[in-house]
Amino acid sequence: MTGGRTGRRPGTPDTRQAILVAARGRFAEAGYRGASIRAIAAEAGVDPALVHHYFGTKRALFAAVLEVPADPADVARRIVAAPRDEIGTAVVRTFISVWGPPERRERLRVLLASVATDPEVAGLVREFVVDALLGPVAESLEVDRPRLRATLAGSQVIGFALLAYVIGIEPLASLDAEEIVAIYAPTIQHYLTGDLDGPMGA
Repeated sequence: MTGGRTGRRPGTPDTRQAILVAARGRFAEAGYRGASIRAIAAEAGVDPALVHHYFGTKRALFAAVLEVPADPADVARRIVAAPRDEIGTAVVRTFISVWGPPERRERLRVLLASVATDPEVAGLVREFVVDALLGPVAESLEVDRPRLRATLAGSQVIGFALLAYVIGIEPLASLDAEEIVAIYAPTIQHYLTGDLDGPMGA
């Protein structure tokens, strides 16, 4: 095919970056659920097959836009593989395994610091946590109000990361992995599987 804007860009070293730029714009405008691979491909001037070639799935593309060091689909599968009554622990341990290494923690710090100053980044992070990561976890549990549950669980994870990694509030910032699990896992467990209309101990 030849011609102007209707032509499709073949795979080149610049194609991946063009897809990322287009994806960021579409995710920011339409949200994770509203942005399609086809629309992102059209914006980048490439065939949808090239998007799949470079990134595989929409969730993996979303992770690449945010520079998340793990495929959210893999992370979600790792969490839901845990016994139902240990889902909260699995969420916290998985978060620590993905973001615990110093070089990744610095990347998370930069990302979360941007949330406070860039509404577009804030929206992308919100969509990522709720729709691409914890949303599928909540839905797999076949519970009521899965989106609310995913949002509540995400508030715990992001809240901890913001206070401990970005602001560095002590003693939160100095907790070791087991202390973090012991403190946060029960609350996240309740949000994902407990009775939201009853007391925390229900």
